[in-house]
Amino acid sequence: MSTTDAAAPITPRHGYTKDGTPVYGRTHHFAKTDTAAQRVNAAVGLRITVLVGTMWCAYVFAAIALISLPDNIHSTQLLILWISSSFLQLVLLPIIIVGQNIQSRAADARATKTFEDVEDARNKIEHAISLLDIHTEGGLHDAVQVIVDAINGQASPAGAGATT
Repeated sequence: MSTTDAAAPITPRHGYTKDGTPVYGRTHHFAKTDTAAQRVNAAVGLRITVLVGTMWCAYVFAAIALISLPDNIHSTQLLILWISSSFLQLVLLPIIIVGQNIQSRAADARATKTFEDVEDARNKIEHAISLLDIHTEGGLHDAVQVIVDAINGQASPAGAGATT
């Protein structure tokens, strides 16, 4: 990454929240990158998380744990210690990260769909209001007044000549 890339502002993919927080499409855009140390820490931390959060890493960790199994099967206490400290901790970590990544992608897809639906509804409401303002003589205020008058039982100006 060149110096110009680090300094260039990135436009948030999904706009901003109400409190002004940018909403990006990629995880690494959320990392603090104000200093060189922050950039290195973010890059290393994210890369390790991505690497450890794979099923291949779980398989490698299981193989590493299984190497020490023969030395620990002679004693129940050592076997329990091996299962809890070596096997479960090594193998479950990447599996949990894989599961969290899947859940995160599903949640992101749901959030994106909700955002799109809300934007679509907002656009339709704005369009309906603009049609009322354009195609109703006197705008929305007069249309509401006609409805209120009809509810109160008053004759409308168009129907006044038609009464007997």
